[in-house]
Amino acid sequence: MFRSVAPYVGKYKIYTRLAVVAMVIGIVASVVPYFMLYQMLGPLARGEALTWAAIWPRLLVIILCEIIYALSYAKGLSLSHYSAYHTLENVRIKLQGKLEKQSLGDIEDLGNGRLKKMFTDDIEQLELLLAHAIPEGIANMLIPAIIIVVMFISDWRMGLLSLIPMVIGMFAMSMMMKAGMAKMDDYYRSGAEMNNTIIEYVNGMEVVKVFNKDGESYKTFGEKVMAYRDFTLAWYKECWPWMALYTSIFPCLCMFMLPVGSLMILHGSLTLEKLILVICMSFAVGPSFLKALNFAGKFPQLDYKIAELEKLMNHEPLKAGTNDFKGSSLDVSFENVHFGYEEEEVLHGISLKLPQKTTTALVGASGSGKSTLAKLLIHYYDIKEGKITIGGQDITDMSLEALNQQVAYVAQEQFLFNTTLYDNILVGNPTATREQVEDAARRAQCMEFLERLPQGLETQAGDGGKMLSGGERQRIALARAILKDAPIIVLDEATAFMDPENEEKMNAAIAEIVKDKTVLVIAHRLATIKDADQICVIKDGNCIAADRHEALLESCEEYKKFWAATQSASQWKIGGATC
Repeated sequence: MFRSVAPYVGKYKIYTRLAVVAMVIGIVASVVPYFMLYQMLGPLARGEALTWAAIWPRLLVIILCEIIYALSYAKGLSLSHYSAYHTLENVRIKLQGKLEKQSLGDIEDLGNGRLKKMFTDDIEQLELLLAHAIPEGIANMLIPAIIIVVMFISDWRMGLLSLIPMVIGMFAMSMMMKAGMAKMDDYYRSGAEMNNTIIEYVNGMEVVKVFNKDGESYKTFGEKVMAYRDFTLAWYKECWPWMALYTSIFPCLCMFMLPVGSLMILHGSLTLEKLILVICMSFAVGPSFLKALNFAGKFPQLDYKIAELEKLMNHEPLKAGTNDFKGSSLDVSFENVHFGYEEEEVLHGISLKLPQKTTTALVGASGSGKSTLAKLLIHYYDIKEGKITIGGQDITDMSLEALNQQVAYVAQEQFLFNTTLYDNILVGNPTATREQVEDAARRAQCMEFLERLPQGLETQAGDGGKMLSGGERQRIALARAILKDAPIIVLDEATAFMDPENEEKMNAAIAEIVKDKTVLVIAHRLATIKDADQICVIKDGNCIAADRHEALLESCEEYKKFWAATQSASQWKIGGATC
């Protein structure tokens, strides 16, 4: 267990050790009053008179010990929390480092709820274990062990009698831990599912309200919450009887010593003074031992939680090299690319070349693999077979930083940070000047809506860019790509949220931006890509044709269907008006 947390504690383990020492001192101080009590009761057991001169020094020692206990324990908790919070910092940083090495696809598959629970809830729960369970558990276990040894030295029979309740309590504790560990996997899985469902419910509330799906959506939400509740209660009910048994047994170590000891006194084999001594010591053992065992039940959780956190990040890291870009050109080549999600293959040996400074468009039905192919170019996933090269250099041979310098990606849905629009555009090139940022905003046709905003570029984007419309967010994303000025550009439905009035401006802006670039573009509206240098038709994960628009109309039936559908859609009418 300690081995699992050791890599994350690092140099702060000295503070945990000092915390244990401070708490041991405090617990020793808390035990001394019981010996003072024995020393005050001892003379009475021998039939001697108890004088004030014998009482007040011992009362003074008791008060002093209580002060030492309070100060030492407080100092121990301060040191243990200092170590714990730095350990949590190390856990988050190391997990974040592992997360960065995962493919974006694997991260997306984990889900927001699970990641949120992992980085906040699960790691935060380690604080109780690190700041309390380890130092307090060790300290509280050490003192009872010493006292029991003293009991055996005082009278071995009383020592054995004190062990009977402890054996019963330890059995109850082991049964509780066995029941708990058997269901721990399901417990955490149920919690993760509930988190994902809550986030989905909140994020989808607008759709739920618009389409009057409150009942259906809330039913799913309620089912997951109640499933978590029912599972947790069932788990606790299985553990509660054992918990009640050991919590009632441990504080009562004298339950056997008192009656048996009384009989031994009557038979003359034990003195009343010794019985008082072991009973006083048993009062010191019970609370400390119970607290130690309560913390002992947390130790498997610490091991389990760290193992689970590491398991979540134990996907194969993205295959990325450390080299800079060394390609001989900016030609992009897909060579016999196979890719699948889990066991299902979605791209079946696609080979495709994007010549330098040309525009290649991907067309096909939804789910045919267009976006997947584009994401593979930005190394969103590792491919299963084949390779993708830029200028002859395999993208897995270069570092992610080097690849990202060569490729700019504008997706259909763009995330904006909750900061100013200026800072959001600056993400494209953090070293750019304000003039360059403003120029990028102009070229991306952002000025039209920026001029309407009171603070212009200094306007806050809001959570995820909620202060802007979909089309406005996309233009900010396009401004990022312009500022980045990468030689290869991937546009995945970059005009998806454009209204007809602004689409023409956007297309003109894109045409200006992609000049002299190697461009891969995905669009469902074929009119926007009919002038591309190369149009590739993707069907069921295969590239069935690649040529210019005019040639495809003559040679590819699938493309003819798409084009006919596009022409037909342009003639649609609503209420007598042509769309």
